[in-house]
Amino acid sequence: MSIARLPRETLTNLPFYEERVDLACAFRWTARLNMHEAVANHFSLAVNEDGTRFLMNPNQVHFSRIKASDLIEIDANDPDTLSGPAAPDPTAWGLHGAIHRNVPHARCVMHVHSIHATVLASLADSTLPPIDQNSAMFFNRHVVDAHYGGLAFEEEGERCSQLLTDPKVRVMVMGNHGVLVIGDTVADAFNRMFYFERAAETYIKALWTGRPLRTLSDAIAEKAAAEMDDYPGQAERHLAELKAILDEQEPIYRN
Repeated sequence: MSIARLPRETLTNLPFYEERVDLACAFRWTARLNMHEAVANHFSLAVNEDGTRFLMNPNQVHFSRIKASDLIEIDANDPDTLSGPAAPDPTAWGLHGAIHRNVPHARCVMHVHSIHATVLASLADSTLPPIDQNSAMFFNRHVVDAHYGGLAFEEEGERCSQLLTDPKVRVMVMGNHGVLVIGDTVADAFNRMFYFERAAETYIKALWTGRPLRTLSDAIAEKAAAEMDDYPGQAERHLAELKAILDEQEPIYRN
């Protein structure tokens, strides 16, 4: 005789559970998109009002395996963070700790070495021109760090954080390195990271043709960017759909 199995409600005492689920989804989907790099990249999410306490992936764990309960909680003002038993990757601490201390509007921070954004970061001119709707999203909203100084330990992290003080700037193309994206929520940052990589891919492939680019005027690019800034609910729906797929295919991410 078969026994009907009803879906079980998730019971947890984990602090910031829903935020953890969102972040775990973002990690796993970034791996599915092949935008990660081995175990080297990192995301973080502020969980207190001033942004100095944040969730982050544990050191050297593959994005495709991260669960909600795996995320570690860090105090950006704790100088002993790297000596603790659950210490993060030192470069993750250097970069994300500095940003969460110095840039309170950076609630969620995502850093990857995704292929096309990193190709863009390797060009002498790493700005992204507005040649299509996706790239226009980032017009006057990204900054290029042209002074790579080595791995993002604490001194380098402090330097990078100073490039994000303008609230309008939400993407940093890290010259000779990769890309870093900030947002108000996991959904906001992930959506922005996804579209920046797609825009960079379009630009790089357009350059491959060797033909002249059809670049939007500054006025139209700014208009499109402002319209996308105010586009209602798109980032939230994007992440909700990704969670729905993971709920069907690998619900363990919620554990």
